[in-house]
Amino acid sequence: MPQGDKSKYTEKQKRKAEHIEESYESKGVSEKEAEARAWATVNKQSGGGERQGGSGQKKSSTTKRAERKDSAHRAAQARKGDSPNKGSARSGKSGSTALSDMTRDELMKKARERDISGRSKMRKDELIRALS
Repeated sequence: MPQGDKSKYTEKQKRKAEHIEESYESKGVSEKEAEARAWATVNKQSGGGERQGGSGQKKSSTTKRAERKDSAHRAAQARKGDSPNKGSARSGKSGSTALSDMTRDELMKKARERDISGRSKMRKDELIRALS
């Protein structure tokens, strides 16, 4: 994206930058400097323009759903008096381990036990979705 091109930004980001720019201008900052500061602020807060995919910094909705389900399960066990972490942490045999906390190999083992077809070609997030 060439410098100054704002076409990749969402409408929300554009409105935010405009609001920040107006705020700076009302404080006596020049128009050009206010615009530069506004876009720098938007970039810092949201990481720049609209993104497709990403570097894996955010969790997928499937992962979030699996973690919520696991958390609710552990909370229910705790209310009943069952300890969710008997033995060593992450022994691989604990049923309370969140799927997202498991390694791909551990997920493959579970998928093999459940005889999930196509598992050998699945990525970690796909395995989590198939096992959820």
